[in-house]
Amino acid sequence: MYRKMESIAMLLAGGEGSRLGVLTKSRAKPAVPFGGKYRIIDFTLSNCINSGISTVGVLTQYQPLELNEYIGNGQPWDLDRLEGGVHVLPPYQRRRGADWYKGTANAIYQNISFIDRYNPDYVVILSGDHIYKMDYSKMIDFHKQNNADCTISVIDVSMEEASRFGIMNANDDGRVYQFEEKPKKPKSTKASMGVYTFTWKTLKHYLELDEETGNSQNDFGKDIIPAMLANGERMFAYPFEGYWKDVGTIDSLWEANMDLLKPDCAINLYDTSWKIYSRSPVVPPHFIGSNAKIANSIIAEGCTIEGEIYNSVLFHGVHIARGAVVRDSIIMPDATILEKAKVQKAVIAEDVEIGAEALIGFRADEINKQSFGITVIGDGVHIGRKSIVMEATMLDSDLPEVKAV
Repeated sequence: MYRKMESIAMLLAGGEGSRLGVLTKSRAKPAVPFGGKYRIIDFTLSNCINSGISTVGVLTQYQPLELNEYIGNGQPWDLDRLEGGVHVLPPYQRRRGADWYKGTANAIYQNISFIDRYNPDYVVILSGDHIYKMDYSKMIDFHKQNNADCTISVIDVSMEEASRFGIMNANDDGRVYQFEEKPKKPKSTKASMGVYTFTWKTLKHYLELDEETGNSQNDFGKDIIPAMLANGERMFAYPFEGYWKDVGTIDSLWEANMDLLKPDCAINLYDTSWKIYSRSPVVPPHFIGSNAKIANSIIAEGCTIEGEIYNSVLFHGVHIARGAVVRDSIIMPDATILEKAKVQKAVIAEDVEIGAEALIGFRADEINKQSFGITVIGDGVHIGRKSIVMEATMLDSDLPEVKAV
């Protein structure tokens, strides 16, 4: 057993992320690029170290290779510690056999021995697919002040949105008396963020009980939280105020990137008091050509821009050729947009090549529609010259050049 720690964090990063389609075909959702130089998981890891939590278990399962490589020894987040630090925790062989993580609660259950090594008073359970800044130490203080068994971070949503979330119904003092999963007629607007602080002794007891229950789904929201409520445990809703986005869908991922371009964006990436750390590649400065046009965009290092960029987010190593136009789009690392191609409201994944004069996506004002879907091009796809990819298309295979007739 290591030196006792008051708090450690367990970060759930093993989900398949199927709603992100081709973007998670070969990578775990937390490893998806975000915001020009980050990966989604950077926000939760940075929150941990900024909150004074220096022991973090990252529970991986689906397509973990890229995520494991990205986390490495944790040095970019100051989590390369001799004692504590970051630990990647995949399912592993045991004396009684091996199991995939069957749910969020089971993933923690399978790592009870890891948590017990540090003998913490409190365990913070986090997700690796949210974009937000949060001081977990304040939540832990709230938990202690209320002598709570479980504290659930909640964000206030509109009544119209409430039916999409797990809703915590609480008294004036914050004590939760009811939890409703996506209720048709919500009683409150306190939506669970999937961020929990537990007293470890209590959580361990409920994890062991849950594992003994034959019909359990081994899930925090569906099993652990309801069981604790039913037994009268002290459970409190911790109000969070600030930007928070679950980027589990193409639409929400695109929206969160576009939010960064707003002048009043609530998540400030330039705040030196709460930095978001990342494992950024060592690349040369970006180059902006003399005929290039750029407006309201984020351009990472190593880009070569000779075309036009409007309201877009570009990652490192992107090349935009002369005459090419990119609007309202996310262009991920090392993608190339060739001469006179047009990319509009699209997500272009890593190492994609868009051929000369190709057309990717459409704009509402060009096709006389009030709204139009997001086009997604998967990793390494080559789009041939003059090829057209329609709006709201998800493409994971090459398109040949369109030959002149």
